[in-house]
Amino acid sequence: MIKSAKLITASSFLAMFFMGVGSAIIGAASRDIGLTAAQIGLLIAAQNVGFIFSVTISGARADTHPKPKILLIGSIILGISFLAFYRIPSFGVNLAIMLLCGIGLGTYEGVLDAMLLDLHEKRAGLFININHFFVTIGALAISLYLIFLRLNWRASMVQSGIVILALAVVFGLTTLRPVPRMQASYGEKMRILANEKGILVLFIVAVLVVGVEAGSVGILPTFLAEVRGFGDSAAKLGLVAFLAGVAAGRLVIGFIVKLKAVLRYVAVLLALGLPCFTVLYFVDLGHWTYLVAFLAGTTLSALLPLILTFAGALYKEMAGTVLGTIKVAIPLGGIITPFSMALIAGSISIQASLIVFPLSLLAGFLLLLQVMRLMGGRESNAS
Repeated sequence: MIKSAKLITASSFLAMFFMGVGSAIIGAASRDIGLTAAQIGLLIAAQNVGFIFSVTISGARADTHPKPKILLIGSIILGISFLAFYRIPSFGVNLAIMLLCGIGLGTYEGVLDAMLLDLHEKRAGLFININHFFVTIGALAISLYLIFLRLNWRASMVQSGIVILALAVVFGLTTLRPVPRMQASYGEKMRILANEKGILVLFIVAVLVVGVEAGSVGILPTFLAEVRGFGDSAAKLGLVAFLAGVAAGRLVIGFIVKLKAVLRYVAVLLALGLPCFTVLYFVDLGHWTYLVAFLAGTTLSALLPLILTFAGALYKEMAGTVLGTIKVAIPLGGIITPFSMALIAGSISIQASLIVFPLSLLAGFLLLLQVMRLMGGRESNAS
């Protein structure tokens, strides 16, 4: 049996890497498969439906059931979905496969951070940031692998699926020491959270933050090509610079952050992000845009991991339920912000739609000040 904290942590990081691959594969392989814009939208929607269902259920189960066993099931589902994706050229079949993929991704998202909280309670901020660093690295790797190297997407999916199934074996052999958890029912836990206004406001902040990241990943290459006049490869490099900033920030900020001051770090990053995103999208800096894209990604990088760290540490006895609930913000933010931008772009222009980014960060900052007021001195209790 596997009991080594180092090996279990490394397995978590590798799982999150493939979560990044899974979240980016539709966009990265869409041109090679020949998907239409409508088909891409439906596949992403199916993936998000599976994710929402799975992240809430798996997060709640993580409080009452062995986390490695939940990850075993999630890894099998995700590995099979990777191996099966467009193996059969039927859109309906692949829509179901993406639903399964979302369930596997949601399991990873719902359980892995809670497992790291158990293993590294005193340094939770660092390890959760690194965990999400690997998500970004996975998305960046598959984008570079397929877009720039022009390699076979089918081979990459098969290779990834095999590694994920190997992870399933690792999780199946893993044993964690029992951690005392609240034995209340899921409904009772949700009632506790419903009475906590600060957590509700924090959830809204998470939706806004995720929306800015998802919207930027989706629109940045198009913005650079159509508005700034960058060439195709140069526009894609802007996205690479942005993702590199996200990855670097998650790694570096994870080492800097202090658990007892998590919300203050979130406030500072939101305040710094506001001018960075305003300059990125509303000031033409030529090739200096790459640097601003990197800095914007850095300010955005640790926001969601730090929010999760705070919530999980504050509710240690039902961390899985709390994290699973807040992580519903991931698909919601990925839907609401791009949809709002599409409406504005359709009626006015792409440039006008970009005002959503600084407005979201400003709203997030103001709401976070409200969270800090509501939570009072409870931030220190999370440490």
